[in-house]
Amino acid sequence: MRIYSRILGTGSYLPEKRLTNADLAAELSQQGVETSDDWIVERTGIRARHFAADTQGSSDLATEAARQALTAAGISAEELDLIIVATSTPDMVFPSVATMVQHKLGTAGCPAFDVQAVCSGFIYALTIADSMIQSGSAKRALVIGSEVFSRILDFKDRTTCVLFGDGAGAVILEASEQPGILATDLHADGKYKDILCVPGHVNRGGILGDPVLKMDGQAVFKLAVGVLEETARASLAKANMTDADIDWLIPHQANIRIMQSTARKLKMSADKVVVTVDQHGNTSAASIPLALDTAVRDGRIQRGQTLMLEGVGGGFTWGSVLLRY
Repeated sequence: MRIYSRILGTGSYLPEKRLTNADLAAELSQQGVETSDDWIVERTGIRARHFAADTQGSSDLATEAARQALTAAGISAEELDLIIVATSTPDMVFPSVATMVQHKLGTAGCPAFDVQAVCSGFIYALTIADSMIQSGSAKRALVIGSEVFSRILDFKDRTTCVLFGDGAGAVILEASEQPGILATDLHADGKYKDILCVPGHVNRGGILGDPVLKMDGQAVFKLAVGVLEETARASLAKANMTDADIDWLIPHQANIRIMQSTARKLKMSADKVVVTVDQHGNTSAASIPLALDTAVRDGRIQRGQTLMLEGVGGGFTWGSVLLRY
C-alpha cells in the first residue's frame, strides 16, 4: 500500500509592526531616499508589509506559526516526527532555526533541520518532508517557512528595500492512505547566483563582503516568468493532470506582475490566484505558507480542492508542489 502525505493543519504569523507604503516612504525620505505609494504599487502590487521587532528572530516567528498549525491539526508538538524550517535569515550561523523551534515548542528527539533555497525554500522543505513520509521515516512533519528579511535590506536602495517583509507560515503533514501531495518538481541553476544574492559572510569576527540584498530586478523577472510555468506543467504531467484541474494557484508572493503572467500561461483566471503580496510584501520562504494559511482561514480553500504551489528564488532555485488539500 502506497503512503502519501497530506496537510493536516496550517498556521501563520506576522509581526506586529505593519508599514504601509506611505509609512515606509516617510521613513526612507528621512534618509534621502525618495519613493511613493504609487511607484511601489505600480511596479510590484505591494501596499504594506510587516517588520519584526528587534527582539524577534526567525525562530520566534516560526514558533508562533507552528503553534497555530499544531492547533489547527489538533495534535501536540510531542507527536511530531520531523521539523524542517526553510529560511535564509536564521537567528544564528548555527544551530538551526528548526532546533530552536523544537525547543520553544517544548519537545525533543525528532530530527530538526533547516533548508536554504531562498524564496523556493518552502517548496524544497515540503518536498523533503513528503519524501520522508513516503519512505516511512516520519509520520507527522512540521514544515515552516520563516524570514526576517528586514535585517538584510539596504534602505538606501529603493528598488529592493520596498519589496520585502517578515513573517512565517507553517503546515503539518501527516502520513495518509489518501492522496495529498500528488507531485513535486525541484530545480536549481547556480549560474544565476549573482542576480539575487547577499554577497557577505562572517569572517574572523567581522563581515567579509556586503551583507545586504542585491538584485537585478529585470533579470529575475525574466527568469521567473519562464521557469514558474515550466515547473507547474512538470508537476501536472507527473500527476497526469492538466491546467483545468487546478482549483487554486498559490505562487511565491514576489511581484503581482509575475503572478499574473504565470496565471495567464496556465489559463487560470485571476480570481483563482491567492494573492497576499499586497499586504505582506515578499516574505521569501514564508510567502507561500502565509498565503496558503490566509486562504484556508478565510474559507476560500476547501478540503478536496487541488492546489498548485510554486516558487522561484535566489540560487537560482525553483519548484512546485501539486496537492489535494
